[in-house]
Order: sequence, then C-alpha cells, then structure tokens
Amino acid sequence: MSREWLLKQYSPLVKFISSVVGKHCEVVLHDLSRPESSVIAIENGYITGRKIGDAPTNLVLKVLQDKTYVEKDYIVNYKAISKEGNVFRSSSFFIKNEQNALVGMLCVNADVAHYAKVKELMEEFMGFKEEVMPQDIVHEETHAFEQLHGNVEDVLSAIIMQTIESFDVPPERMSVSEKMSVVRDLYDQGTFLLKGGVCEVAKMLKASEPTIYRYLHKIKEETTER
Repeated sequence: MSREWLLKQYSPLVKFISSVVGKHCEVVLHDLSRPESSVIAIENGYITGRKIGDAPTNLVLKVLQDKTYVEKDYIVNYKAISKEGNVFRSSSFFIKNEQNALVGMLCVNADVAHYAKVKELMEEFMGFKEEVMPQDIVHEETHAFEQLHGNVEDVLSAIIMQTIESFDVPPERMSVSEKMSVVRDLYDQGTFLLKGGVCEVAKMLKASEPTIYRYLHKIKEETTER
C-alpha cells in the first residue's frame, strides 16, 4: 500500500468534514513526506491564512519526533492558536501505513471565537447581577498546544522564539549549557526536521551553525545511549 494511495483515500474527507462542521472550521490534510510543504489539501484555510504547500505545525513536528503516533491513533480537543492570535479547538488523526509508520495527518481546527461570543451573550442574558463580566475564552492567557502558522519561516520562528523565551535569559547572555538546553528542547520538538532549522536556530541563539551542529551531535549521542 503506497503512501500516495493511502493519502488519496483521505483526501475526500477534507471536503466532507468541512461540509459537516461548517465554515468556521478548518480541515487540513498533511503529507509528511514533504516536511517543508506538507499541506496537500485544505478547506476553509482563510480562517488561519494557510494554503496548500504550507509547512506543518509545531505539533505535527513534535508528533513526528517523539513518535506519539506509535501508541495513539489520534489526539483530540487541544488548544491551538493562529498567527493572528485566534484560538481554536483542534484535533488530529494519525494516518499510518501497514508498518505503523506515520505518513500523514488529518487535522480539524474549530474557531471558538463565535462560540465564545454566544457564551458571553448567554451569560449576560442569564445573569441577575447589575454588572455581568463573563470571561472570553479568546483572551485567556493559557498556553497553546499548537501554533497554526503557514510557511516554514513562520513555523520555525514561532517555535524557536517560544523556546528561547521560556528560559528567561536573552541569547547573548546565555551560557553554553543554557544554549545546549535550548537546542535540546528544539530537537525534542522536531525543529530540525525542517530545512533551514539549524541556520535559523544559530541566528536566533547568536551562535554559529557549526556550534549548533556540534550540540546536535552530542544530543543525538546522548539519545542513542539511553
């Protein structure tokens, strides 16, 4: 059973699911043999600004890297956020071949802004206090599990920036061990599966590309020894 044949069977589901769930839900099919341009079918892409030929998300890369798909067939109802800051309730189905290798992913991203507005209106209508101040889910400061960005540059930049910021130390003041930790975190997230990953990490970490390759070599050695 070829990868092309398998993904072709899922392609009609993109339009089907979109027709069922409506215009406020983006449906995406990824071909994971194309790391820099994995999106091969998409409906309602205007919601996130994504299109055919765009890159995979940070979640897709992490699933590939840590092999979440080996023990699971799907992950559902997690929080995602678009480049514009819109919040989504997302789910992903793992498309696997007969050898249990991941060949693609079918993802559904529901824009919750409209539901949040309905929730706000309902709470306002049902409230008996003089002043009702319902919390809008769109403005929650909770961490997004997935970032729905489009091209490779945006995906890489978002992953790297979020990881660096979690260390609370600017790159120019980081020690060697701190930079090594950043690279290890980025490796675990699948950042280096994308072409240009090393170059972008080196630039944002204020380090040379040979230095990043040296860190990666050491990290891979440690992983092999486990």
